[in-house]
Amino acid sequence: MPTVLLVRGWRVFFFANENDEPMHVHCRKGSAQGKFWILPDSYEIHTAYVRRMTHAEEREIRRILFEHFDEIVEAWNEFQLRAK
Repeated sequence: MPTVLLVRGWRVFFFANENDEPMHVHCRKGSAQGKFWILPDSYEIHTAYVRRMTHAEEREIRRILFEHFDEIVEAWNEFQLRAK
């Protein structure tokens, strides 16, 4: 589970065994967790699911993901190359 970011208590990471899924990240802060699809061509983020996450926490993590969008895309691409 490579960690991409640690920001304001949020851990943003990939699972190493999900190579067939499109670009996405998992996020966790305490008991709050979620999965977000990253769409680099349209510069969008879609929520796959959130668990035990308030609306304010979801807004916060989405803001963090947008702030680090390019970094996440680059990390995903590098991770996929290494996994092959």
